[in-house]
Amino acid sequence: MQMATRAKKFDCVQMKNRIQRELRQEYQARKTKFASYADFLNATADESEEIRIFRDKVAKARATAKG
Repeated sequence: MQMATRAKKFDCVQMKNRIQRELRQEYQARKTKFASYADFLNATADESEEIRIFRDKVAKARATAKG
């Protein structure tokens, strides 16, 4: 029996491409402030409360796993 597929409300690849394009544009506008694109990405991530919370969860999970 074959299942019917539902139409997506959004395209994940399209969303990823849009976000990456926006990040590259922001980097081009601010690249004199950073030594590399990786530094820019890390600084941008550090500005996000959601990413800080995620990083804290990962660090706690790693610490728990190490025992």
